[in-house]
Amino acid sequence: MKVAVFSSKPYDKTHLENANQGQHEFTFFEPHLDEQTAALSAGFDAVCCFVNDTLSAEVIDTLANNQVQLIALRCAGFNNVDLAQAEKRGLTVARVPEYSPYAVAEHAVALAMSLNRNLHRAHNRVRENDYSLHGLLGFDMHGKTVGVIGTGKIGIAFIRIMVGFGCRVICSDPYPNPEAEHAGAQYVSLDTLWSDSDIISLHCPLVPATRHLINQDSLSQMKPGVMLLNTSRGALIDTQAVIDALKTGQIGYLGLDVYEEEADLFFEDNSNEILRDDTFARLLTFKNVMITGHQAFFTNEALSAIARVTIENLSGFAEGKPERICLVSTS
Repeated sequence: MKVAVFSSKPYDKTHLENANQGQHEFTFFEPHLDEQTAALSAGFDAVCCFVNDTLSAEVIDTLANNQVQLIALRCAGFNNVDLAQAEKRGLTVARVPEYSPYAVAEHAVALAMSLNRNLHRAHNRVRENDYSLHGLLGFDMHGKTVGVIGTGKIGIAFIRIMVGFGCRVICSDPYPNPEAEHAGAQYVSLDTLWSDSDIISLHCPLVPATRHLINQDSLSQMKPGVMLLNTSRGALIDTQAVIDALKTGQIGYLGLDVYEEEADLFFEDNSNEILRDDTFARLLTFKNVMITGHQAFFTNEALSAIARVTIENLSGFAEGKPERICLVSTS
C-alpha cells in the first residue's frame, strides 16, 4: 500500500521503516493532517495519523475524494476522528489499542514523585550552587489514598505501582475491570473518589461523558491541596477551572502531559516563537505545576509496538483480512 504518514518525526520514520521491512511504500509528511494539508493524500491508499491530526468531516471528504481507503492511527485514542463521516464515506479506521501501558503509567508516577519532592526546583537550585531545602518539603507516598479514573491497561499498571508504594488505591470506571481489584484497588463512586483521594490520576478516554470531567464542581469536592495528574487527554480537564483551583490552593500539585489546546504547541520546537496561548502561559507561572509535552508514551518499547501494530493494520487491510486489523467501531 502507498501510505502518507502525517505528523511524522525522525523517530516515527525509524520505527515504522524498521517494522515495515519493505511491505508498504511510505511517504513522510511533517505537518499535521488537517483541512489545509488533506490534499497531500492524493495518490495514496492510506493515511497514517497521530493524536493531534484533525480528521473532521471536511478532511475525511477530501480523503475519500482522493480515493484513500484506510485511516491508520498511530495511537489508541480516536476522539479526533469523525467516525460517522468515515463510515458514511466508506473509510476504514484502525488504531493501536495498546502499545506500552507501563510507559504511560510510569510517566504519571514520575510526575507525581517529581511534584511531591520538588525535584524540578531542587535540580535548578543545585545548578545555581544553592543547596537550601526551604520550599522543597514533600510527603510520604506510603499510606496516601490514590484515586484512579479509568481502569484499562494503563490504569491497572498505575494501580499496581501505587499499591507497591503502600498506597490505598480507589478507582472509578463505568466498566469495572476485575484486574483492578486483583491488583489491590477498590471501586468507589466518583463522589467518594473526589472526596477521599490525596492524589487523583486520569487514565480514561476522551468521550462526551468525560470532557471536562475535572471542572469547578468536581474540584470543589476534592481535598484541599490534592495532587492531580493527567497523562490521558487534555480536554478531560477544564483548564480555567484548574487554574482557579491552583490560585486558591485547592489543587496543591498539578502534573500534565497533555493539554486541551496542545495541537499547536506540542511535538514542535517553538523556542524562537512568542507563546500566544495565555492560558498555557498562566499554567507555567505556578511552581507546583509540572508539564511535559505529551511524552508519556515515548519509550523505545512503545514506539516499536506502535509501529508493529500499524504495519499489521496496513497489511491486514491490504490482504482483505479484517480479523488482523484493530478496527475502531463506527457504531
